[in-house]
Amino acid sequence: MSDVSEKVARILIDKLGIAESEINPEANLVKDLGIDSLDYAEIVMDFEQTFDIRIPDDDAEKLATIGAAVKYIEDKLKAKK
Repeated sequence: MSDVSEKVARILIDKLGIAESEINPEANLVKDLGIDSLDYAEIVMDFEQTFDIRIPDDDAEKLATIGAAVKYIEDKLKAKK
């Protein structure tokens, strides 16, 4: 597991109180993990703060799965270098 995916998993576990066993790249944040729009917004803000990146609203909508969120964050971090 990459550093980014570990941090994403930790944010989801801490924020949502879900079990670590529920964390997998294909898990859909809304359908599988049952988060609502407020949780979603808070998680996106946590991602921004944790990784020191900006996630525009249009991009935030694309973070449907845990894997998509990890890939997006990794790409943003590479672009910052």
